[in-house]
Amino acid sequence: MEAADTEWSFEEFVAVRGDRLYRAAWLLTGDAHAAEDLLQTALAKVWPKWSRIAGDNPEAYARRVLVNTHASWWRRRWRGETPTPELPDVTAVRDVFAEVDLEQSLAGAVRRLPPRQRAVVVLRYFEDLSVEETAQVLGCRPGTVKSQAAKALRILRQHLGPSHALEVGEQP
Repeated sequence: MEAADTEWSFEEFVAVRGDRLYRAAWLLTGDAHAAEDLLQTALAKVWPKWSRIAGDNPEAYARRVLVNTHASWWRRRWRGETPTPELPDVTAVRDVFAEVDLEQSLAGAVRRLPPRQRAVVVLRYFEDLSVEETAQVLGCRPGTVKSQAAKALRILRQHLGPSHALEVGEQP
């Protein structure tokens, strides 16, 4: 069912688009539990306005609420040291599965991006939105999306190193 064809009920929307919104939340937060909290908070903000937005583009609205909520959380959060449950094993052998290694490296590198650049990367490359759609979700101009994407890709290339080179047109 497309939003342009008919109005969605909130329950239908969450059932159909919930997984996609959760994936965006996970990419923004880098943590499954935080992603669930972020998505739940964003949907709680969308629910009271549902009758007004259901006929338009509710997914874009929900995505924007998701990104804005994450940004407000990020601004409030202390970004100092983060404790880990275990010390890394320095004698461990590298994983031979390059695809898994790239995925983990990329996820870590994306999480280290500044919030605005992270939002652009998630929306442009993981959610496959156009420059214009991304600009609409973030409430900025397309040129800002392009410049933030270029900066983010440059940072990702630096973090990933030559072994995981990203081409300009390549989807991370």
